[in-house]
Amino acid sequence: MTIRTESRITIASGVRDVWEYVCDVRRWPEWAPTVLECWVRGGGPLQPGSWVEQRAKDLGRTHGRSEEVTAVEAPRHVAFAGRMGTSAARWAMELDPADGGRTAAMMWVEVDLAGIMRAVPGLLKGSIQRVSNREMAAIKAAVESASRDGAGVLDG
Repeated sequence: MTIRTESRITIASGVRDVWEYVCDVRRWPEWAPTVLECWVRGGGPLQPGSWVEQRAKDLGRTHGRSEEVTAVEAPRHVAFAGRMGTSAARWAMELDPADGGRTAAMMWVEVDLAGIMRAVPGLLKGSIQRVSNREMAAIKAAVESASRDGAGVLDG
């Protein structure tokens, strides 16, 4: 059984600014509540086949987590695959230009439920949706704040 969530938000900044912020994995702790530290294994840019390493905290414990970059189509689409508990998971960010120099952003998450996670699909889906919505709101706030302040999003 696979569950999927989608979170959408419009950001008052251009696609390129949103792209640069989302793809700067060192900044993920600013918007992803379970990420304490994040980096690309071996350095370098995000590209298909590279790995994003994280020091994460969830369910009260700190642990390592890895995600493979599965797609990079600058500046519109980036996707990852990894694990969520006992289950295979995928997520992506899709960016499209919107009126007035804004960006229509969508984050989707898919989880192939396995093991104990199959017992609570509705609870899990709701939790993922709430976290994704929080993440999108945090991305919006960070990018729009940088735009208002006249700083580039990578200046953070």
